[in-house]
Amino acid sequence: MLDVRRLRLLRELAHRGTIAAVAEALSFSPSAVSQQLSTLEAEAGVPLLERVGRRVRLTPQAELLVARTEILLEQLERAEAELAETTQDLSGTVRVAAFQTAVLSLVPDALTRLAAGYPRLRVEVTELEPERSFPALVARDFDVVLGEEYPGHPQPRRREIERHHLVTDELRLVTPQAWPVTGELARLAGRPWVMEPVGTPSREWTTARCREAGFEPDVRFTSTDLLIHLRLVETGHAAALLPDLAGAGQRPGVRVWRLSGQPVRQVFSAVRRGASRHPALAALERAIADAGQAQSGV
Repeated sequence: MLDVRRLRLLRELAHRGTIAAVAEALSFSPSAVSQQLSTLEAEAGVPLLERVGRRVRLTPQAELLVARTEILLEQLERAEAELAETTQDLSGTVRVAAFQTAVLSLVPDALTRLAAGYPRLRVEVTELEPERSFPALVARDFDVVLGEEYPGHPQPRRREIERHHLVTDELRLVTPQAWPVTGELARLAGRPWVMEPVGTPSREWTTARCREAGFEPDVRFTSTDLLIHLRLVETGHAAALLPDLAGAGQRPGVRVWRLSGQPVRQVFSAVRRGASRHPALAALERAIADAGQAQSGV
């Protein structure tokens, strides 16, 4: 009989790449991880790892075991969720990874709502960008990821992850109060812009909107921090296309304009398949959705 704990170590190695990374993530020593994997190999009766220089690589037999282990762990997640549904009081810890504007605008309100209804539920929140948060969710470093999706730039769908829509967040043109009054994107040709880094969905979408308006944006400032975007706008140095949840409507020295077609980004939660019915995760998702509803139209 194959040991589930050892199978999980093999799965962790498939996701994290090195024995050292597995050991660090699970608070084991590298030698303990290696010993457990050697025991699993003996139990399986087939080679599971092969040396490639100073690293190890999974064999085809190990890849087969990892695929089956994913199914097994999904069923265990489902069982845990069903057991949790039988209890009346939510407790324990939910680990959340979220992008910046969600942490700033949605999470505090959601935490207040959860504390009122479920005082024994502990929520740990880490600001993390999608390219790191989704692999970390699959690797079980987090229980929930809050993600965003810009128009025409869908996020990759992973088989191990289930998504739920939470908030619709309108995207708007934001300009300095001191600039001539105009809500027309085309009239901002030649003006300086602040955008997120090249390759991000936000940057690609914003650039495409400017090009559709007939000009190539003069991007003088680049940052993933939308608070920096807002500061540059309100001090008269740049224009930006920002979501409502960034809070431009509450900033002095800023004008906010509705774009044609009223584009929106979608804010969603992602959980591992099998865990979506867990009442603690469901309560968190409801709280985030309610926080977004309370702030809609800002």
